[in-house]
Amino acid sequence: MIDIYPELIHIAESLYKDIVSSCKIIQKRTIGTAKIRFIIINNTFLDVWVSSTGKYSYHWEQRARCGKIYRHDNAPDHPHIDTFPKHLHDGDEKNIQPSYIDDNPLKAIEQILDTIRKSVL
Repeated sequence: MIDIYPELIHIAESLYKDIVSSCKIIQKRTIGTAKIRFIIINNTFLDVWVSSTGKYSYHWEQRARCGKIYRHDNAPDHPHIDTFPKHLHDGDEKNIQPSYIDDNPLKAIEQILDTIRKSVL
């Protein structure tokens, strides 16, 4: 787990308690692969992974509810996108769009949760 995770949880629990019902850090078997899972009030969830090297993934999982996913990440796998390596999986894995999410995770989490709030409230 990286040190920023408690700050991201604090932002969600204090500023987004109207849409985030719980937060937990999910540890994996390998070192450095922990992520935060934010449970959203509409029975969807947001998984957030931020590495110490600046890599990230903000994945809003809605497949069980409506068949969609939204994920901002900066994996260098879509060089044709104007914001490369930043991109957005917009609704599904194959619909790749530019991502204008902030590089600062403390700002990015608010951008993502603001988008979720507009969708669920």
